[in-house]
Amino acid sequence: MSTSVPQPVDDLTGLMMRKNFHETLDALLEKARASETPVSVAFVDIDNFMRINNDYGHSGGDDVLTTLADLLRQHCGEGAIPVRYGGDEFAIIFPNTEREQAFLLLENLRRVVHDTKIKTRKDGAEITGLHISAGLACFPVDGHLKSELLRKADQALYRAKVTGRNKIRLAQDEKMIPKTSHFTQTQLERLTKLAAERQVGEAELLREAMDDLLMKYGVDEIERWA
Repeated sequence: MSTSVPQPVDDLTGLMMRKNFHETLDALLEKARASETPVSVAFVDIDNFMRINNDYGHSGGDDVLTTLADLLRQHCGEGAIPVRYGGDEFAIIFPNTEREQAFLLLENLRRVVHDTKIKTRKDGAEITGLHISAGLACFPVDGHLKSELLRKADQALYRAKVTGRNKIRLAQDEKMIPKTSHFTQTQLERLTKLAAERQVGEAELLREAMDDLLMKYGVDEIERWA
């Protein structure tokens, strides 16, 4: 009888880590395509985390991170998979969850986080008024490819940040430019064939290729904010 191998977790929060997030999302999207069920994915970022570290020290920052990890486990709904993506940024996978349902879960999480009082372990100081921002995208309404969903969730998080923070934002349709003479006729014909085989749009495949190119040359797919 086979036994499952335990997945490595983040030392501080006990959550799944970034590498396993990508592997898990790949597997869930494959199942979702076969069963025609939704999968939502969100990026969650602590607002003004640098200020928390400055005011309460790195131990106080760690207390905030571990508290948020606990709240993610408790308030993201049954079956949700919270992830320590890196630094003060978290990700959440919502299997079999429509965008609107995931949005309501994130809104409730945002309110709970704001109302939570955190007592630091080092000196007993109380941290209140904590804010988070989040961006949300959903398969299949916001895209069929993982790169598409992650980019749109990232852009939604960016909009939440630049419009005042402490907000949840949904993915938006992207403004596209038409295909031009940058591509040969043969490339375009092969692209059309590939899109038909994978049953996705040509634009999605081109954006996936651009994401791969940017990552190849060291441009991370996810922006970070202080």
